[in-house]
Amino acid sequence: MKRQAAVALTAVSLAVLLAACQERPREASPAPAASAPLAAAPAADQWLGKWNGPEGTFLELKGGGGRYEVTVRNLDGPRTFPGTAVADGIEFERDGVKESLRATNGADTGMKWLADKNRCLTVRLGEGYCRD
Repeated sequence: MKRQAAVALTAVSLAVLLAACQERPREASPAPAASAPLAAAPAADQWLGKWNGPEGTFLELKGGGGRYEVTVRNLDGPRTFPGTAVADGIEFERDGVKESLRATNGADTGMKWLADKNRCLTVRLGEGYCRD
């Protein structure tokens, strides 16, 4: 009798553990408010103007209030893209790739020419622009 009770208790315990491990449907999280991108606008608005890179390259930001014109001049010449403020920077699409512009220091740009700078914007490792 004790053995049957122990087996039953073990079976119940195992069933409880298995139920706890099963994936449950997640509740839908509330959609972000329509003004969420604009909440980041004041920080991104401080980035307006020209940021210099090595060998004559630069990044220039125009606009404000969450909507930006992002001009990137590399060795092939300048190109302009529409950008939108997000929580940690500005997003824009270039050649079918979503890029994210964020504040960093020179070392975080991954570019030895900018390593000693403090106020920089980085698109990706190896592509950064700074202000002196």
